Amino acid sequence: MTTSTTPTIAQHAMQQLKAHISSQIIGQDILVERMLIALLADGHILVEGAPGLAKTRAINVLSKGIEGDFHRVQFTPDLLPADLTGTEIYRPQQGTFEFQKGPLFHNLILADEINRAPAKVQSALLEAMAERQITVGGSTYPLPELFMVMATQNPIEQEGTYPLPEAQLDRFLLHIKIDYPEAAHEKSILHLARSEARQSPLHKKALFSPLTQQTLFMARNEVLDIHMAESLEDYLLQIILATRNPGVYGSDLAAWLQFGASPRASIALDRCARAKAWLEQRDFVGPEDIQALALDVLRHRLILSYEAEAEGITTDHFIKELIARIAVP
Repeated sequence: MTTSTTPTIAQHAMQQLKAHISSQIIGQDILVERMLIALLADGHILVEGAPGLAKTRAINVLSKGIEGDFHRVQFTPDLLPADLTGTEIYRPQQGTFEFQKGPLFHNLILADEINRAPAKVQSALLEAMAERQITVGGSTYPLPELFMVMATQNPIEQEGTYPLPEAQLDRFLLHIKIDYPEAAHEKSILHLARSEARQSPLHKKALFSPLTQQTLFMARNEVLDIHMAESLEDYLLQIILATRNPGVYGSDLAAWLQFGASPRASIALDRCARAKAWLEQRDFVGPEDIQALALDVLRHRLILSYEAEAEGITTDHFIKELIARIAVP
């Protein structure tokens, strides 16, 4: 669809941010777009890809383009919950305990290789992601209004990892899979790397004006005002409901799936589709917005049956097959 409206102040600022990130992250357009969609939809993202695909760099560049602070946490098997949340420190001079905040109190968090941390650490992160607060020593502390977790996991190396529980996976707005860049993009990456290596620290200072949190919150409100026709709402819900009762669209689909998506998936797909339309400066959602984001919203929320795994069926294949069988309004 090409219909567009005059961009608002927030849309113009977001396009500048997108252009800034794209100039630093080459060949990963899907990742850049999905990060901005998650930012607009006030959600967290799980990024899966091989090492060296700019996952860490992407969230770092995003953090520098927004008015806020950033912290990277390398998840390891010996990590403790207090390493994320913070801990109470005894002050002998006052004879009292004082809470020292951990890295979760930053605006943007990179949870690098999240599946290498044990269950207790993942549970601490789950509360922060779900409730936007943490509890330490019987006291509850609210997190910043702008709070986004970008977690990464390596699909290649699974030894010594702790698979994320379904409850925590459901807390991620999007599960993004990225692949190697094309040859032309990789050539541009070489040029960018040489250029950055040649520049002095003085020239590396960004001329880009960071997006203010006030503008971001204004953008989020505009996203919620994007129009979605009732027929498209029904189409969106039909996709989600089909994951719970896939037999309506074929006995093969019913045999492949064990558990479908929760209502949280409906909310996520609705907000992400609106955010995508807003980013493209449209004032309405189209069916292609829903279809484009269905994979990233649903792939981590579905549990396949043993029969599907035995046949080599993936969640992506299931979702694509399901969408192909549902009539578009």
